[in-house]
Amino acid sequence: MSIQTINPATNKVVQTFEEMTASAVDKAITVAVATYTAWRKTSYEQRAALLHKVASLMRGQRDRLARLITLEMGKLIAQAYGEIDLSADIIDYYATNGEQFLTDKPLQPEYGKAFIRYSPIGVLLGVEPWNFPFYQVARFAAPNIMAGNVVLVKHASIVPQCAIAIEDLFREANAPAGVYTNLLISGKRASALVADNRIKGVSLTGSEEAGASIAMEAGKYLKKSVLELGGNDAFIVLEDADIDKAVEWAMVGRLNNNGECCVASKRIIVVEPVADEFLRKFKEKFTQVKVGDPMDPATELGPLSSEAAAVQLADQVARSVAQGATVLVGGKRCDREGAFMQPTILTDLRPGIAAYHEELFGPVASFYRVKDEAAAIALANDSDFGLGGSVFTQDIERGKRVADQIDTGMVFINHPTWTQADLPFGGTKRSGYGRELSELGIEEFVNKKLIRISELTDPF
Repeated sequence: MSIQTINPATNKVVQTFEEMTASAVDKAITVAVATYTAWRKTSYEQRAALLHKVASLMRGQRDRLARLITLEMGKLIAQAYGEIDLSADIIDYYATNGEQFLTDKPLQPEYGKAFIRYSPIGVLLGVEPWNFPFYQVARFAAPNIMAGNVVLVKHASIVPQCAIAIEDLFREANAPAGVYTNLLISGKRASALVADNRIKGVSLTGSEEAGASIAMEAGKYLKKSVLELGGNDAFIVLEDADIDKAVEWAMVGRLNNNGECCVASKRIIVVEPVADEFLRKFKEKFTQVKVGDPMDPATELGPLSSEAAAVQLADQVARSVAQGATVLVGGKRCDREGAFMQPTILTDLRPGIAAYHEELFGPVASFYRVKDEAAAIALANDSDFGLGGSVFTQDIERGKRVADQIDTGMVFINHPTWTQADLPFGGTKRSGYGRELSELGIEEFVNKKLIRISELTDPF
């Protein structure tokens, strides 16, 4: 099987790569195991030096790497630059703070003395998605390498050049072979790798289907796993919100990354007193979005990541309309080459309609008008997903009370769900489990070993 770069702005094949053979994968794992035995004994200072070097190289090659992102998955070039910056920041963050995060944690037992010591567990497998091809890898690889683990990364098959570029950065930084290894293989083969006894844990960011496959294999072989899956984030606007600001952030929250974001603001929920004003302004801005070449800095919405993604999204919209939804703006594919979809607003959504339940991964917003705050909270929680969400209000204490009632892993007040190195990222329900980023992210794949010191006179 071959792995291809297909430019989604044109749907034309750019480059083809051969998938790794079984023997090549086996050799890569063998090298990683051997490297781990030495890497786990290195100092935090040595690990930090490597990561700082990788981050520096990433910034130095910012233009080339950003253009690879845009070429392979269609991200707007300005946002691709932003992704490179964020990825380098994450790598530096763990290089700077990792030792502190993993310092022995003293306990206060009734008898004797005790502490928790953190230690690496071995070779880890990361299965990463295409929508943020550098950021997603950075938040998996950096904390785990800093902790003393080594990583194998099976990246999404539509971003092979990004995957190769990341491995090249580690090689240029003089990382020992096996600290970071790129695996050019299919998703099915990645799931099968979990059975390999040499792999001690697995992290996946991707679809529910892929997550279920990885989780099943991890459970079968009693291995730790972390899953970050889909989302259907609610964007709640209360009657005391700054409506103009809420509309601006709704645009960003829904259309950032061409709408292909797990924490995009997918369900816009507005209370009745301000619903008409919000919708009027939101529709106006949606109709003015400039669709075009993602390499053009003037473009506001690029293509979806692939033709298959565009076909799927258009089908979800068509099914929803057939089931009773109303299209307020857009609703169809763009009349141009490439994997483009019109910016779209759907309303009149109710249980049983596809768009009410399914994640719409692209520039399609679902608009809901509700009676009051209580109805907004109830609707926000009426989802199988639980990744993030937003509440817009000028009363911060009210916003905190609402946030406390939303059943997700993250809630942002007066901002769309977002990410940065020092904030934990993860969800509940069908959005997965575990956390990445912040101090929590480096604790997922370490042994939290209890060491207790007793006096001979202590009771049993």
